[in-house]
Amino acid sequence: MRGFGFSLLRSSSSSLHSSLAIHTATRTCCLHRGLFNSSHNCYQSILPGHSQMHRKGMSTALRQHIQDLSGSEQRLLDKLYKGLVGGQRASLAESITLVETQHPRKKELAQVLLQRVLAYRREQESHNGGRPVAFRVGLSGPPGAGKSSFIEVVGKMLTERGHKVSVLAVDPSSCTTGGSLMGDKTRMTELSRDMNAFIRPSPTSGTLGGVTRTTNEAIVLCEGAGYDIVLVETVGVGQSEFAVADMVDMFVLLIPPAGGDELQGIKRGIIERADLVVVTKSDGDLVVPARRIQAEYTSALKLLRRQSKSWNPKVVRASSHTFEGIPEVWAKMESYRDTMSASGELQGRRRAQQKVWMWSLIQENVLQHFQNHPSVRDALPHLEERVTKGAISPGLAADLLLKAFSSSSSSSSSS
Repeated sequence: MRGFGFSLLRSSSSSLHSSLAIHTATRTCCLHRGLFNSSHNCYQSILPGHSQMHRKGMSTALRQHIQDLSGSEQRLLDKLYKGLVGGQRASLAESITLVETQHPRKKELAQVLLQRVLAYRREQESHNGGRPVAFRVGLSGPPGAGKSSFIEVVGKMLTERGHKVSVLAVDPSSCTTGGSLMGDKTRMTELSRDMNAFIRPSPTSGTLGGVTRTTNEAIVLCEGAGYDIVLVETVGVGQSEFAVADMVDMFVLLIPPAGGDELQGIKRGIIERADLVVVTKSDGDLVVPARRIQAEYTSALKLLRRQSKSWNPKVVRASSHTFEGIPEVWAKMESYRDTMSASGELQGRRRAQQKVWMWSLIQENVLQHFQNHPSVRDALPHLEERVTKGAISPGLAADLLLKAFSSSSSSSSSS
């Protein structure tokens, strides 16, 4: 997919590149810092090496874009930002709704807000010796592993210890309404009533790209609102686990005390990404099978390639019903955070994730631009019909669509 994104980017016109990639970046950078009179410096910091002529032209275009921000939009962004950094849950919820929108103008406003929150977070991290001020944990596992019960018990324990916990539950979406199907907030009744906790179902909207953008940006907003523990839960059915693993500091796999066919749904790739494996429901008659599963996974992890030079994945048992093993699970998570932070790997992982996030958004936006291009839209139904009938190969159809896209873009650029 990345190669496809590159080919499309090369085919796009220079006007698309300048207006979409540069203007938006410089506008949001300057707006969040309030540098309406020093756009030259902001532009230079984003795109070093550009000529003076380019920077002068960009400053003129930037001022034009800034004027497009209405007074009501500025007041909205100021209100959301002040409420967010002030820890107001209503402002956080409204801000997440803004970043989840598909409305073009609201998406631009969301980016301005995010830039301000990112600047605020960087300032906090500078006071913290350059270390992250929040700990991001992704949790996944097959259906029936007890993820919601585990999160509720752990969340309550952490809030009682003085932490502020946010839970982002990546739900499958209804194809009809686009809303969350499982509604994790209804399954964490105790935690949802805790004023030091914030629970937000995040619908996938049918696309992996949607998961990546809205969840990743919601994490940034939660951290800006003062939540020092961010738990991201996935349903564990499909590729969303890999997307979430690329946006958290630690990836935890929850598995039930079962064996054989019942665990076949857990892909080896997910196990390789796990920093910690928790065998849940380890109580009563399930203690013995839970111990067996713990031993089996401990042996299996030794055969897999290590992801980190500083951390060996662990396998532990816990029970959300009896609370046994829950403090030990959190102790392992803290040990991971301290070890990875001290070695610098945690900060390195976050930097790498930012690049993954950027390319995910580029691919999604370029594909959307390609699909909406007039020449592609006109040719697509006919070519799709010929492909389904076997008249032409999918590869030839793709080449023809790309040619139509690049030819139209080149002609419009030259004119």
